[in-house]
Amino acid sequence: MSRNFYILAGVLLFFALISAATALLPSSLQPSLPASGYLGRTTALLLLLAGLGAALIGVLSHLFEQVERRSEEERRRKRRG
Repeated sequence: MSRNFYILAGVLLFFALISAATALLPSSLQPSLPASGYLGRTTALLLLLAGLGAALIGVLSHLFEQVERRSEEERRRKRRG
C-alpha cells in the first residue's frame, strides 16, 4: 500500500517541478499565461504540498505495516516457544 503513495508523491513532485519551471520562464515564451506567473507558482506550491503529504502518508503506512508484521512474528514465536 505504501508503494502506491510513494509513486503518487513522485508524480506530484515531478509535476510541481514542471509547474515551477514554467513559472520561471519569461512571459514572452508563454503568450497565453498572465505576465506575473502567479498561477504557476501557486500550482507548484500546491502540488509540492500534496506530494509531500502523499510521501508522509506513504512513510507512516509503511511504518505501521512493519510494526504489524513484527508484532505478528512475535505472537508466532510465543505460541511456538
